[in-house]
Amino acid sequence: MSKTRLGFWFATWFGTGLSPVAPGTVATLATLPLNFGLLLLPPILYLAVILDAWSRRVVGYAVGPMLDARLPLAALAAAVAARQPSPGCIHHSDRGTQYASRRYRDALAAAGLRGSMSRPGNPYDNAHAESFMKTFKHEEALLMPYRNMDDLLTRIPLYLEHTYNHLRLHSALGYLPPSEFAAQHQRAIAAVKS
Repeated sequence: MSKTRLGFWFATWFGTGLSPVAPGTVATLATLPLNFGLLLLPPILYLAVILDAWSRRVVGYAVGPMLDARLPLAALAAAVAARQPSPGCIHHSDRGTQYASRRYRDALAAAGLRGSMSRPGNPYDNAHAESFMKTFKHEEALLMPYRNMDDLLTRIPLYLEHTYNHLRLHSALGYLPPSEFAAQHQRAIAAVKS
């Protein structure tokens, strides 16, 4: 296993387009700061998240102590199970070792996804993912210290699944939360079909 640098790794997985009829997703992987009270511990947990790039909804995530391919693989498996993307969707990632690993590339192929990597040193290729992680850190991870590991493992899913998906307003979505934006789109499609 190759050594990895500390910091953040971001990936973007776009579907056949970012239009309402072909939503894609965005993946991000980052260090979680563990702040139990006043005691600052070295970062020992990592978060991998996959977002629907069209609705900004969290569709898969995983938390773990190792920054290797297993973490984004778990998030990818959750996202694929939740979204069931069409074969041929493009999964775009940065050049992090987790996303370049044979195991990750094999999982993409097994899910029918086409892998693609960003240009060297270009953070703009992953702007959605970087924006999400900034939001997550400012609204959850850095807002209040986690009391203990159980608190962290309770609050992160609550933020991702409830606060972010159902309450947080997004200017790109007409100031609607992701779940409401997607539901509004589904209602519009149903009205056109009927």
